[in-house]
Amino acid sequence: MNRAERTNSISEIRDRFARMVSAVFVDFAGMTVDEVTKLRQEFQKAGVDYKVVKNSLVHCAVDDRPYANTIGPLLKGMTGIAWSYEEPGIAAKVIKAFAKENHKLKIKGGIVESDVLSAANVENVLATMPGKNELRSMLLATFMAPMQGLVRQLNAPRQNFAYLLDARKRQLGGE
Repeated sequence: MNRAERTNSISEIRDRFARMVSAVFVDFAGMTVDEVTKLRQEFQKAGVDYKVVKNSLVHCAVDDRPYANTIGPLLKGMTGIAWSYEEPGIAAKVIKAFAKENHKLKIKGGIVESDVLSAANVENVLATMPGKNELRSMLLATFMAPMQGLVRQLNAPRQNFAYLLDARKRQLGGE
């Protein structure tokens, strides 16, 4: 790799880290080309950027970031990085789902905003975070709950009156 290619690679990686909401570092050692291709397709479907990187280039690209000194352990061995730009958990979800079928894919760790996460936190916390649509539906349900309760309270007297008439009818012997 000549100096111009190295500079371009560093600026591309720096740009991805500047735009990302989260990044997940993986070790793909032992995976076949077909398996890596399938993983790339899954990332593409989810709108996640994935790139196999040289660890030294990542060190150079993130030297101005607050997590520059803490990602050292993540940059050992073969490294692939999945960047997510909208939903923090989407890359971790794709990796977790793919790793169920392919045990060779290992999560090294991740970054959310400027916090470095361990592999366990990526798998157990980041991958289980609800997505945008799930959060929207939860918020909508929260907004609707008081209104639904009000409607039930407004309908309760009529319903109770109908139960009262039915009980009185059975008491008088009429079915």
